[in-house]
Amino acid sequence: MPFVYKDDVALADVAFQAWGETLEEMFISAADAVTGAMVADLETIRAAQIREMEVSSSELDMLLFNLLQEILFFKDAEQILLRIGAVTITSAGGEYTARATARGEPIDPGRHETIVDVKAVTLHLFSVEQTPRGWRAFVVLDV
Repeated sequence: MPFVYKDDVALADVAFQAWGETLEEMFISAADAVTGAMVADLETIRAAQIREMEVSSSELDMLLFNLLQEILFFKDAEQILLRIGAVTITSAGGEYTARATARGEPIDPGRHETIVDVKAVTLHLFSVEQTPRGWRAFVVLDV
């Protein structure tokens, strides 16, 4: 599991650290951590529907922030749980773009044991950094 939840960061929120050898792997890990905060077992989410996502930002940290917010948008607007399977990150003219393919299905209380409802990604302690072993993000979710 390329993410870990941190219990000692925010009392009423959910915090996690996600990582990957590449920036794309870290983005996928962070996306799984967001969805994993909402549902007890990520493996119960079937790949029944596809959503394409595209976000941009001049900063890598805000690029991740925007992508994670997209996952929450689909959860709220369409009542669908999504897992990102592939991300492509490009840079041109000082702007980063992430294109992601996510698969998932509508929330089914009979199959998806829900934990909390994540309302938003916060900027509190939010960070993205390159390390000697790859990339790492720290995220706090408002629940």
